[in-house]
Amino acid sequence: MMDALSVVSQLRDLASEPQNRQVIVMDQGCLPGLVLFLDHQNPEVLFATLQTLRYLAELPPNIPTMKNELGMMVSLETLIGREGLSVDITALAQEVFNILSAPPIPVPRSPEREKKKKSQFFINSSNKKAKSVTLHIQGLDSTDQRSLCEEALLKVRGVISFTFQMASKRCTVRIRSDLTTESLASAIAATEVLSAQQVVKNEAGEEVFIPLNSSGVKVQQNSALPDYLPEEEESPEREVDRAISRTTAKEASNGSWLNSAASFLTKTFYW
Repeated sequence: MMDALSVVSQLRDLASEPQNRQVIVMDQGCLPGLVLFLDHQNPEVLFATLQTLRYLAELPPNIPTMKNELGMMVSLETLIGREGLSVDITALAQEVFNILSAPPIPVPRSPEREKKKKSQFFINSSNKKAKSVTLHIQGLDSTDQRSLCEEALLKVRGVISFTFQMASKRCTVRIRSDLTTESLASAIAATEVLSAQQVVKNEAGEEVFIPLNSSGVKVQQNSALPDYLPEEEESPEREVDRAISRTTAKEASNGSWLNSAASFLTKTFYW
């Protein structure tokens, strides 16, 4: 059975091979997953995640994409200042942060790069029936407030999954494409102790908070936990050039592992 450590360890092994690094970074779901792992409580998961990011950053064209990934730099800064971690974890987090903070190297776009950007395997965000929203939640200061937020989101019809980054007071929510972000804000505001703003990037690549209107928004509620989208609907069509290579002996098992990783993350999103 897969867990967070086995998933990120496998991804680290893939990233250790130079031919895989561009494909991993251009994947639209991989980096969001790694950002989430930067908030994990298990030191082994943290260290493996940082090792993966360090490998990926060895390819200069990857650096701008990694730096601009929503929550990446904030999570690294938080990790650097987090108490109780080993010197190795703190030092590696600082190293990755310094690499990503360095002046970017311009990389010309090509049709091949654009084509590879469509592939994804970590979190299926390309599904036309689903979208991901990142919220900054004021008042998310403890496990009690987190439980309140979980209960509020679970009641909203159209919420597929969500995960929290407590250090930065954020919640990434995967929802049906026809569900408005204001509905999430309204459900969270109904707790009377929490409020939500949407986190987006502006034209300069900086993260900004967008206020959400939570008053007067009708929220359809679930009578039970929300259903996940069917696996066959979530998976985009496979293309030959989407395969991530490891070694000749391991290539045959890559597809099944990536599918398992995607399934693991989808089904354990209530962290």
